[in-house]
Amino acid sequence: MSAIAATKGHDVPSHGVPFGEAMKVWARVAALSFGGPAGQIAVMHRIIVEEKRWIGENRFLQALNYCTLLPGPEAQQLAIYIGWLMHKTKGGLFAGTLFVLPGLLAIMALSWIYVLFGKVPAIEGLFFGLKAAVLVIVVEAVLRVGRRALRNNVMVALAAASFIAIFFYDIPFPIIVFGAGAIGYVAGRAGAQPFLSAGGHGKVGAKQVADCDSLLGEETPEHAKPNLRWSLSIAAVFLALWLIPIAALYVGLGGGNVFTQIAIFFSKMAIVTFGGAYAVLAYVAQQAVEHYHWVKPGEMLDGLGMAETTPGPLIMVTQFVGFLAAWREPGAMPALLAATLGGLLTTWVTFVPCFLWIFFGAPFVEALRSNKALGAALGAITAAVVGVILNLAVWFALHVLFAKQVPVTFLGASVSAPILSSIDIPSAVLAVASAVAIFRFKIGMIPVLLASALAGMIFYLVMGAA
Repeated sequence: MSAIAATKGHDVPSHGVPFGEAMKVWARVAALSFGGPAGQIAVMHRIIVEEKRWIGENRFLQALNYCTLLPGPEAQQLAIYIGWLMHKTKGGLFAGTLFVLPGLLAIMALSWIYVLFGKVPAIEGLFFGLKAAVLVIVVEAVLRVGRRALRNNVMVALAAASFIAIFFYDIPFPIIVFGAGAIGYVAGRAGAQPFLSAGGHGKVGAKQVADCDSLLGEETPEHAKPNLRWSLSIAAVFLALWLIPIAALYVGLGGGNVFTQIAIFFSKMAIVTFGGAYAVLAYVAQQAVEHYHWVKPGEMLDGLGMAETTPGPLIMVTQFVGFLAAWREPGAMPALLAATLGGLLTTWVTFVPCFLWIFFGAPFVEALRSNKALGAALGAITAAVVGVILNLAVWFALHVLFAKQVPVTFLGASVSAPILSSIDIPSAVLAVASAVAIFRFKIGMIPVLLASALAGMIFYLVMGAA
């Protein structure tokens, strides 16, 4: 502790980590944040907890569990939380922004390539190959989340009910999430054991660091203690940053304009999408493809492939959706300019609320740490999300593996059934190969995506030459 005390100075907090040094660490975290939420959280744990020892295991898990309760990308929100804990508001702002920036730039560049050169055989083949691998990755996500969340038959039943509700009856995702959360909360309050033992996160990293051995220690920093005046002030600032642009678009362009629709839809998404990126994608796919007709099912898969192969939150796929929406309805603007603005607008209304949730709620997290009813609600929501992700996997499989579907109705349900004769053999072969690589040989996600993309490119080039 004496070494830390010796480093104290005008610009150095009591824990001894200068702001400039912290930003270098957050830039490193952002550059390595591949692999979806699980991979990103593991990278953050390894660097922040195990290597730098800024905070201990318990505090990291407490912050993670709070972020899991929130709508939006939990890994990015965790970066905001820890950045705020270490260096106040500016620390949260920089950590959260740096976490998103590499993905924003990469998805934007890939979106340009997609619309400008997408009909080139090599580019078409690249995205063709990505789709098959992405399908397997979504299936793997179902199994991974399911192993953690479905610890008893009650949780399995919740997941099954969630899948039936969204796949067969098109029950909106937000209703499923809020319904599961309400069931879990009431059951937790009543002391129902299946719910009390179902939620939360287990051990994250290989090395356990006690809070008392971390630089921050066990004490709550002064700025992190609940202060209602500060919380309301910061909430007002971020509400203005979030809602004023939406209001301006609505007044200036009208409710039917694509930019207004983008701003309103993705703002609603930022409020109601619990359960991580794959659950969010089920909601976005349902709305953006079937309701707004901004993108086609195959394009949704292309966007997810981009997000899977670039650093940052998987929810950055929404930028690609907003990009294509404005590309198709540019109005008086050049299409590429409109698309770029559409993508940036999507990112703004998707991520600004994340800062609001953390800055407003984080000071009160300590009071919620041991709340069993909230933990039970989290467990029920996570179980329901398994069903939602399974719905996404089935939806992707139908559109990747089969060229045609027919509507089928029974018992009030309506589904699209595949026409078996329309199976896409090359896609099926790539999907099976990806599944063998991931499940049998435990090959990492990035190598599988790259190999599948390369195989798709070769297939399209050979077919084009033939």
